[in-house]
Amino acid sequence: MAKAKSRRKLVAWSKDDVKNLRAFAKNRLSGTQAAKKLGRSPGAVAQKAMKLKIRFRSLRRKAA
Repeated sequence: MAKAKSRRKLVAWSKDDVKNLRAFAKNRLSGTQAAKKLGRSPGAVAQKAMKLKIRFRSLRRKAA
């Protein structure tokens, strides 16, 4: 019998998490770097940033 997949536990965003998210964006961190510092997935950080209308810098730039 196959093992049952374990589901990720949903963790609510605290006020401190949102404050840190805004600070990371202001300090020009990328979304993935912010995700590592917050201990969340890059997708979760991207979704929250979109909801709060926060923009992160992109690392996908053309080389000049």
